[in-house]
Amino acid sequence: LVPYRGHTWEVDIFTGRHEGLVLAEIELSSIGEQYDLPPWVGEEVTGDPRYYNAMLSKNPYKNWGSLEKK
Repeated sequence: LVPYRGHTWEVDIFTGRHEGLVLAEIELSSIGEQYDLPPWVGEEVTGDPRYYNAMLSKNPYKNWGSLEKK
């Protein structure tokens, strides 16, 4: 858990089959709630099915080609 400007980010650092994958998630009180992105946050992947747990269980991150990885 990483606090940043009034919000707490949950950062998941994966190992094993998903070595190299790091995801950061923030819980908001409402859809329109404003927040600042920490400087260490990369590309937005919300809605990208490749990152869903069900998909990761079938297609581990280590198997993604370098062109697929974001």
